Amino acid sequence: MKIKVIAFDADDTLWINEPYFQEIEQRFCELLEDYLPQHTAARELLQVEIGNLPLYGYGVKGFVLSMIEAALKISDKTIHIDAVEKIIAYGKEMIEKPIELLEGVEDVLKNLQGQYRLVVATKGDLLDQERKLKRSGLEGYFHHIEIMSDKKESDYLKLIRHLDIQPEEFMMVGNSLKSDVLPVLAIGGYGVHVPYHTTWAHEKVEHVVEHPHFYEGQGLSSILLLLQSQ
Repeated sequence: MKIKVIAFDADDTLWINEPYFQEIEQRFCELLEDYLPQHTAARELLQVEIGNLPLYGYGVKGFVLSMIEAALKISDKTIHIDAVEKIIAYGKEMIEKPIELLEGVEDVLKNLQGQYRLVVATKGDLLDQERKLKRSGLEGYFHHIEIMSDKKESDYLKLIRHLDIQPEEFMMVGNSLKSDVLPVLAIGGYGVHVPYHTTWAHEKVEHVVEHPHFYEGQGLSSILLLLQSQ
């Protein structure tokens, strides 16, 4: 490998994120329980979220708007305004959550800093992701921060051009095969999957990935062993 840049996803790779969404989704489904069973309400919410991704992108604000829309749909527009206020409060609560780094993150970044250019490449709302990065205390480790509206092949090619490197000099590390690994492999880069114990349903990939540039790690520190072995 001739890696010059290592990019990291942020949510559920550097710090905890998805459990907060799942907690609020559970509370949303309980709120709508008079209209639908919880598992059915969760399915309706997911459909609304996916339909809204082209409009709102990823992040808490889009999630809140999707919850309100799903509540109106599930209740046939009879949901009380108090419930809508609760949903808005859920969103504010999520935004104000403390940042909890995943195990070993800072040690890994310290080890890699100076040997490689380190980058954050993450999806989500610009303000929210900037806020989380600042609160995390990790900002100083990174050469570049890229908050992306999506993570498709074209988005990664744009980032690679900005970094003035070739695809084979780029490694992406993240918890999502769909967003962090497969698009990077498709353009000739290296993808390292570091699974997190919970993943949003929309990000799940069922098939086995077989590719010479693909690596599966157990915890972020496994990257150090991978790079040392090359």
